[in-house]
Amino acid sequence: MSLVRTLVLLPMALIGIASSAASHADTNGEQWELVWSEEFEGTQLDRTKWKPEISCWGGGNNERQCYTDRSKNIRVEGGALRLIAYKEKFRGPDRPPEIAVKPNPDKTQSYTSGKIRTLGLSSWKYGKIEFRAKPPKGQGTWPAVWMMPAYNAYGSWPRSGEIDILEGVNLGASCPQCEGDVGENRMISALHFGDFAPKNKVRDTRVTLPSNALPSDDYHVWTLEWGEGLMRFYLDGRKYWELTEKDWESASPKAKGNPVAPFDQPFYIMANLAIGGKLSEDNNDKGVAANVAPAEFAIDWIRIYQCRDDREKGLACMKGVEGGK
Repeated sequence: MSLVRTLVLLPMALIGIASSAASHADTNGEQWELVWSEEFEGTQLDRTKWKPEISCWGGGNNERQCYTDRSKNIRVEGGALRLIAYKEKFRGPDRPPEIAVKPNPDKTQSYTSGKIRTLGLSSWKYGKIEFRAKPPKGQGTWPAVWMMPAYNAYGSWPRSGEIDILEGVNLGASCPQCEGDVGENRMISALHFGDFAPKNKVRDTRVTLPSNALPSDDYHVWTLEWGEGLMRFYLDGRKYWELTEKDWESASPKAKGNPVAPFDQPFYIMANLAIGGKLSEDNNDKGVAANVAPAEFAIDWIRIYQCRDDREKGLACMKGVEGGK
């Protein structure tokens, strides 16, 4: 969900999880200790865990929504978080407080939606981040669960990094190169790093379900295992992507001599449903479908674990690495 999403400077792999030999069930689950969870029970968003973002700036991607704090756009209902996008003109503050200019002007957009963050409340360095979610389909939808640095220790984006666990772009829209005859059925995971734009870098991958079904048809579980110099991504228990410190970098002078930077700092988590934006509108059927809204991104739960015996590096709980089992 980052700025300048189209500046892909590193190659992208297309990987189907059916081809992965690694099973999430084998990754030392007994050593992962639950340290934070959100089950989305009751009827109200837990404000001790989440801050809704209120902004209309379009995320730096020319997205078309205003994020609001209305129950119309952010609901906890039926045991799930529901981020709901509507087609309606709305006027609100341009940018969220942490990047706002003064005075922060108002901006009008043609859609509303929801975005929640743990910014200023909770963040984690290394661990297992897991959630069960059902993304929406439709040309112009862009749901995401992703992580950003809590402190920008290496400088502003992307020098301090970005971790995109799930991005579902235009699911169900036309996709001649996709298998399964259901349209766009690929989901994106990505890391952003490097130097300030236009020298920023991204490494990303696309993943499909073994059946090539639409991920919007049902709930699925995404998992990120993150240790010092190592990240592993899973979908429904099967590993589809692995990255090491050789796959990323930071151009920050503060990162000199530190090969694991910038992904060695606490990151917070967020979830949102964007409408439009360059990545969405430039692909598949192009633009935003007239009937795309209302659209709903449902999240059943989000759970954060840390390695009980290795909080410092997180590697002891990751099978197949030195110190792991």
